[in-house]
Amino acid sequence: MLDSMKSFNELLLIIIVPIVLFVLGLLVWVMFKYNETANPVPSRLSHNTTLEVIWTIVPVLILVVIAIPSFRLLFRQFDFPKADVVVKATGKQWFWSYEYPDAKVAFDSYPVDEKDLKPGQIRNLSVDNEMVVPVNKVVQVLITGGDVIHQWAVPSFGTRADGIPGRINRTWFVAKEPGTYYGQCSALCGQGHDFMPIAVKVVSDEEYGKWIGEKQKSASLDKNQVAAAEPAPVPAR
Repeated sequence: MLDSMKSFNELLLIIIVPIVLFVLGLLVWVMFKYNETANPVPSRLSHNTTLEVIWTIVPVLILVVIAIPSFRLLFRQFDFPKADVVVKATGKQWFWSYEYPDAKVAFDSYPVDEKDLKPGQIRNLSVDNEMVVPVNKVVQVLITGGDVIHQWAVPSFGTRADGIPGRINRTWFVAKEPGTYYGQCSALCGQGHDFMPIAVKVVSDEEYGKWIGEKQKSASLDKNQVAAAEPAPVPAR
């Protein structure tokens, strides 16, 4: 998917650059050839049928060339392959909550305050709990909003989808290289919109399995602590 996006971007550059240079050349030529000094008597030419046909047909052909891969790419992003990992992302003011339904794992992901940044962390992008996924696996992200409309967008994966309260949108990606990839909420959602980062950590299958196990163990300990803190029921008389 991402490779197709890059190819389409390269195609657009190949088309747009000559057009920009051609139009710039025409403007420069017209400024020098048809200014008042060079032509004190203005031309009375009103139209040229041949030119009008050319500048109508050529742009149409260019748009057709652009439209074919554009529609192919648009349809492909909704052609969901079988998911290896499913993650539900819920946008909230102003952080993200992640849930792995198959693994019964859930956690919140808050941005790291500037004063708490550790070496290697990035200002306004690093979070305390990254979304972790395995490398070279199909990851399907279910996206919704917990309060207002948010948008889950990670440019490195070519993914972007709205998180709308009461609805589930979805997108998918395959990360081909381990590392940490960043994105941000891309829908204006309130005062803290510009401090609502997304961090996705891509790891090996072994690291992913270990991380899931640690999260499940941590969730189990938290449940036991909550149960121990609850008062014992009063026996009925």
